[in-house]
Amino acid sequence: MEQIVKVTRNFQVTIPAVIRDKIGLKEGDIVKVIYDEREGVIKIVPIKRKRTTIKLGKSISVEEIEEAIEGMMSEAVTRY
Repeated sequence: MEQIVKVTRNFQVTIPAVIRDKIGLKEGDIVKVIYDEREGVIKIVPIKRKRTTIKLGKSISVEEIEEAIEGMMSEAVTRY
């Protein structure tokens, strides 16, 4: 499957809906961008991550939530 898209002035591209739907890509998902020198192509690979659940016995602040998100993002970057 292929689609033609335009690169914006910020070097962004939109992944067409038909492709997003086919691979189940949603807003906020993380992808890995790879340049394959052998083939001379750019590949976008969705990162499937496990849902993190936290069992709480207390209320948590917005700051604590943000810290947890930053920690998970750092972990995803170092893992992939």
